Amino acid sequence: MSAVVVAFRGTQENSIQNWIEDLFWKQLDFDYPGMTEAKVHSGFYSAYHNTTLRDGVINGIQKTREAYGNIPIMVTGHSMGGAMASFCALDLIVNYGLEDVTLLTFGQPRIGNAVFASHFKKYLPNAIRVTNAHDIVPHLPPYYQYFPQKTYHHFPREVWVHNIGLDSLVYPIEQICDDSGEDPTCSRSVSGNSVQDHIHYLGISMHSESRGSCRIVTDDNMLRHKVDTVDGAIVFSKQPGLS
Repeated sequence: MSAVVVAFRGTQENSIQNWIEDLFWKQLDFDYPGMTEAKVHSGFYSAYHNTTLRDGVINGIQKTREAYGNIPIMVTGHSMGGAMASFCALDLIVNYGLEDVTLLTFGQPRIGNAVFASHFKKYLPNAIRVTNAHDIVPHLPPYYQYFPQKTYHHFPREVWVHNIGLDSLVYPIEQICDDSGEDPTCSRSVSGNSVQDHIHYLGISMHSESRGSCRIVTDDNMLRHKVDTVDGAIVFSKQPGLS
Protein backbone atom coordinates (compact mmCIF):
# COMPACT_ATOMS: atom_id res chain seq x y z
CA MET A 1 0.00 0.00 0.00
CA SER A 2 1.44 3.38 -1.04
CA ALA A 3 -1.06 5.79 0.57
CA VAL A 4 -4.07 6.11 2.84
CA VAL A 5 -7.03 7.59 0.95
CA VAL A 6 -9.81 9.18 3.00
CA ALA A 7 -12.80 9.92 0.75
CA PHE A 8 -15.99 11.77 1.72
CA ARG A 9 -19.07 11.37 -0.46
CA GLY A 10 -20.97 14.41 -1.64
CA THR A 11 -24.47 15.58 -0.83
CA GLN A 12 -27.16 13.17 -1.95
CA GLU A 13 -30.34 14.68 -3.38
CA ASN A 14 -32.50 12.33 -1.32
CA SER A 15 -30.81 13.22 1.96
CA ILE A 16 -32.83 16.02 3.55
CA GLN A 17 -30.47 16.32 6.51
CA ASN A 18 -27.53 17.04 4.23
CA TRP A 19 -29.39 19.75 2.36
CA ILE A 20 -30.40 21.42 5.64
CA GLU A 21 -26.76 21.47 6.72
CA ASP A 22 -25.75 22.83 3.31
CA LEU A 23 -28.21 25.70 3.58
CA PHE A 24 -27.40 26.62 7.19
CA TRP A 25 -24.83 29.32 6.50
CA LYS A 26 -24.24 30.66 10.00
CA GLN A 27 -20.56 31.21 10.84
CA LEU A 28 -19.08 30.18 14.16
CA ASP A 29 -15.76 30.96 15.83
CA PHE A 30 -13.05 28.46 14.96
CA ASP A 31 -11.39 27.20 18.14
CA TYR A 32 -8.17 25.80 16.69
CA PRO A 33 -5.00 27.10 18.40
CA GLY A 34 -3.56 30.31 16.98
CA MET A 35 -6.50 30.97 14.66
CA THR A 36 -8.13 33.97 16.31
CA GLU A 37 -10.84 35.73 14.28
CA ALA A 38 -11.18 32.69 12.03
CA LYS A 39 -14.79 31.72 11.40
CA VAL A 40 -16.18 28.65 9.67
CA HIS A 41 -19.45 27.32 8.28
CA SER A 42 -21.39 25.90 11.22
CA GLY A 43 -23.08 23.04 9.34
CA PHE A 44 -20.02 21.72 7.52
CA TYR A 45 -17.84 22.01 10.63
CA SER A 46 -20.35 20.12 12.76
CA ALA A 47 -20.89 17.42 10.12
CA TYR A 48 -17.24 16.40 10.55
CA HIS A 49 -16.33 17.39 14.12
CA ASN A 50 -19.53 16.65 16.02
CA THR A 51 -20.22 13.13 14.77
CA THR A 52 -18.70 9.67 15.18
CA LEU A 53 -17.26 10.04 11.68
CA ARG A 54 -14.21 11.86 12.96
CA ASP A 55 -13.29 9.08 15.40
CA GLY A 56 -13.73 6.48 12.68
CA VAL A 57 -11.41 8.33 10.31
CA ILE A 58 -8.71 8.81 12.95
CA ASN A 59 -8.86 5.18 14.09
CA GLY A 60 -8.71 3.94 10.51
CA ILE A 61 -5.65 6.05 9.71
CA GLN A 62 -3.86 5.03 12.90
CA LYS A 63 -4.45 1.32 12.28
CA THR A 64 -3.37 1.59 8.65
CA ARG A 65 -0.15 3.39 9.54
CA GLU A 66 0.57 0.86 12.27
CA ALA A 67 0.36 -1.86 9.63
CA TYR A 68 2.08 -0.09 6.71
CA GLY A 69 4.24 2.60 8.31
CA ASN A 70 4.00 6.37 7.87
CA ILE A 71 2.64 6.27 4.35
CA PRO A 72 1.16 9.48 2.84
CA ILE A 73 -2.45 10.47 3.51
CA MET A 74 -4.66 11.74 0.69
CA VAL A 75 -7.97 13.31 1.75
CA THR A 76 -10.59 13.91 -0.93
CA GLY A 77 -14.28 14.59 -1.36
CA HIS A 78 -16.96 16.05 -3.62
CA SER A 79 -19.50 18.76 -2.80
CA MET A 80 -20.31 18.70 0.93
CA GLY A 81 -17.84 15.83 1.11
CA GLY A 82 -15.18 18.27 -0.10
CA ALA A 83 -16.01 20.62 2.76
CA MET A 84 -15.73 17.78 5.27
CA ALA A 85 -12.51 16.57 3.64
CA SER A 86 -11.02 20.04 4.11
CA PHE A 87 -11.80 20.07 7.82
CA CYS A 88 -10.48 16.53 8.11
CA ALA A 89 -7.13 17.32 6.46
CA LEU A 90 -6.63 20.37 8.68
CA ASP A 91 -7.63 18.37 11.76
CA LEU A 92 -5.08 15.65 11.00
CA ILE A 93 -2.28 18.20 10.78
CA VAL A 94 -3.16 20.66 13.56
CA ASN A 95 -4.72 18.44 16.22
CA TYR A 96 -3.04 15.10 15.57
CA GLY A 97 0.34 16.27 14.31
CA LEU A 98 0.27 14.02 11.26
CA GLU A 99 2.61 14.75 8.38
CA ASP A 100 2.48 14.12 4.63
CA VAL A 101 -1.22 15.01 4.36
CA THR A 102 -2.56 16.26 1.02
CA LEU A 103 -6.01 17.49 0.02
CA LEU A 104 -7.85 17.28 -3.31
CA THR A 105 -11.53 18.27 -3.51
CA PHE A 106 -14.11 18.58 -6.27
CA GLY A 107 -16.92 21.13 -6.38
CA GLN A 108 -16.72 22.07 -2.74
CA PRO A 109 -18.45 25.12 -1.21
CA ARG A 110 -16.76 27.88 0.76
CA ILE A 111 -16.24 26.82 4.37
CA GLY A 112 -14.79 29.82 6.22
CA ASN A 113 -13.89 33.49 6.17
CA ALA A 114 -10.72 35.12 4.80
CA VAL A 115 -8.84 34.72 8.09
CA PHE A 116 -9.59 31.01 8.12
CA ALA A 117 -8.52 30.68 4.47
CA SER A 118 -5.20 32.36 5.30
CA HIS A 119 -4.49 29.94 8.16
CA PHE A 120 -5.62 26.99 6.04
CA LYS A 121 -3.12 27.94 3.34
CA LYS A 122 -0.24 27.84 5.85
CA TYR A 123 -1.01 24.28 6.92
CA LEU A 124 -2.02 22.92 3.51
CA PRO A 125 -0.10 25.03 0.96
CA ASN A 126 -0.53 22.43 -1.79
CA ALA A 127 -4.27 21.85 -1.40
CA ILE A 128 -6.18 21.64 -4.69
CA ARG A 129 -9.84 22.59 -5.21
CA VAL A 130 -11.11 21.46 -8.60
CA THR A 131 -14.09 23.42 -9.93
CA ASN A 132 -16.04 22.67 -13.09
CA ALA A 133 -17.40 25.24 -15.56
CA HIS A 134 -20.59 26.82 -14.10
CA ASP A 135 -20.88 24.49 -11.09
CA ILE A 136 -23.22 26.20 -8.63
CA VAL A 137 -21.76 24.85 -5.38
CA PRO A 138 -18.32 26.58 -5.37
CA HIS A 139 -20.26 29.87 -5.49
CA LEU A 140 -21.93 29.07 -2.16
CA PRO A 141 -22.14 30.48 0.44
CA PRO A 142 -21.92 33.75 -1.53
CA TYR A 143 -18.76 35.85 -1.72
CA TYR A 144 -19.30 39.58 -1.13
CA GLN A 145 -16.23 41.50 -2.25
CA TYR A 146 -17.36 44.68 -0.47
CA PHE A 147 -17.38 42.92 2.92
CA PRO A 148 -14.03 41.07 2.90
CA GLN A 149 -13.92 40.48 6.66
CA LYS A 150 -17.46 39.14 6.91
CA THR A 151 -17.89 37.13 3.73
CA TYR A 152 -17.01 33.51 3.11
CA HIS A 153 -13.71 33.07 1.29
CA HIS A 154 -12.22 30.07 -0.54
CA PHE A 155 -8.76 28.80 0.34
CA PRO A 156 -6.30 28.25 -2.55
CA ARG A 157 -5.51 26.70 -4.91
CA GLU A 158 -8.34 26.42 -7.39
CA VAL A 159 -8.03 24.49 -10.66
CA TRP A 160 -10.90 25.52 -12.93
CA VAL A 161 -11.90 22.99 -15.60
CA HIS A 162 -13.87 24.55 -18.45
CA ASN A 163 -14.22 24.58 -22.22
CA ILE A 164 -12.76 27.19 -24.54
CA GLY A 165 -13.10 27.71 -28.28
CA LEU A 166 -15.92 28.18 -30.76
CA ASP A 167 -18.27 25.85 -32.62
CA SER A 168 -16.50 22.56 -33.35
CA LEU A 169 -13.15 23.83 -32.04
CA VAL A 170 -14.06 23.44 -28.38
CA TYR A 171 -11.76 21.68 -25.95
CA PRO A 172 -11.42 21.51 -22.17
CA ILE A 173 -8.61 23.17 -20.26
CA GLU A 174 -7.49 23.00 -16.65
CA GLN A 175 -6.73 26.57 -15.56
CA ILE A 176 -4.47 26.91 -12.53
CA CYS A 177 -5.69 29.91 -10.56
CA ASP A 178 -3.80 32.35 -8.34
CA ASP A 179 -3.08 31.81 -4.65
CA SER A 180 -5.77 34.19 -3.36
CA GLY A 181 -8.47 31.53 -3.29
CA GLU A 182 -10.82 33.95 -5.05
CA ASP A 183 -9.18 34.45 -8.44
CA PRO A 184 -11.61 36.65 -10.43
CA THR A 185 -10.41 35.09 -13.71
CA CYS A 186 -11.40 31.55 -12.70
CA SER A 187 -14.82 30.18 -11.70
CA ARG A 188 -15.75 33.54 -10.19
CA SER A 189 -15.64 34.99 -13.71
CA VAL A 190 -18.82 33.08 -14.65
CA SER A 191 -22.22 32.62 -13.09
CA GLY A 192 -22.60 29.60 -10.86
CA ASN A 193 -25.93 28.30 -12.08
CA SER A 194 -25.47 24.68 -13.13
CA VAL A 195 -26.35 21.56 -11.17
CA GLN A 196 -25.24 19.37 -14.09
CA ASP A 197 -21.75 20.87 -13.93
CA HIS A 198 -21.73 19.98 -10.25
CA ILE A 199 -22.48 16.29 -10.66
CA HIS A 200 -20.15 15.69 -13.62
CA TYR A 201 -16.41 16.14 -13.14
CA LEU A 202 -13.70 15.17 -15.63
CA GLY A 203 -16.06 12.81 -17.44
CA ILE A 204 -17.18 11.09 -14.25
CA SER A 205 -20.72 11.24 -12.86
CA MET A 206 -20.69 11.98 -9.13
CA HIS A 207 -24.43 11.36 -8.83
CA SER A 208 -25.74 8.41 -6.86
CA GLU A 209 -29.26 7.20 -7.61
CA SER A 210 -29.83 5.71 -4.18
CA ARG A 211 -28.72 6.56 -0.67
CA GLY A 212 -26.87 3.31 -0.15
CA SER A 213 -25.03 3.13 -3.44
CA CYS A 214 -21.46 4.18 -4.03
CA ARG A 215 -20.21 3.98 -7.58
CA ILE A 216 -18.34 5.70 -10.38
CA VAL A 217 -20.07 6.11 -13.73
CA THR A 218 -18.01 7.14 -16.74
CA ASP A 219 -18.93 8.16 -20.24
CA ASP A 220 -17.63 6.33 -23.31
CA ASN A 221 -14.90 8.91 -23.93
CA MET A 222 -13.28 8.05 -20.61
CA LEU A 223 -12.80 4.38 -21.44
CA ARG A 224 -9.65 5.06 -23.45
CA HIS A 225 -8.06 6.49 -20.30
CA LYS A 226 -8.90 3.45 -18.15
CA VAL A 227 -6.08 1.24 -16.89
CA ASP A 228 -6.63 -1.89 -14.78
CA THR A 229 -3.72 -2.52 -12.43
CA VAL A 230 -2.55 -5.92 -11.23
CA ASP A 231 -3.96 -5.37 -7.74
CA GLY A 232 -7.47 -4.71 -9.04
CA ALA A 233 -7.42 -0.92 -8.82
CA ILE A 234 -8.85 1.23 -11.60
CA VAL A 235 -6.75 4.16 -12.78
CA PHE A 236 -7.65 6.91 -15.24
CA SER A 237 -4.63 8.37 -16.99
CA LYS A 238 -4.18 11.00 -19.69
CA GLN A 239 -1.42 8.75 -21.04
CA PRO A 240 -2.62 5.20 -20.30
CA GLY A 241 0.18 3.65 -22.31
CA LEU A 242 2.71 5.12 -19.86
CA SER A 243 0.90 4.08 -16.67
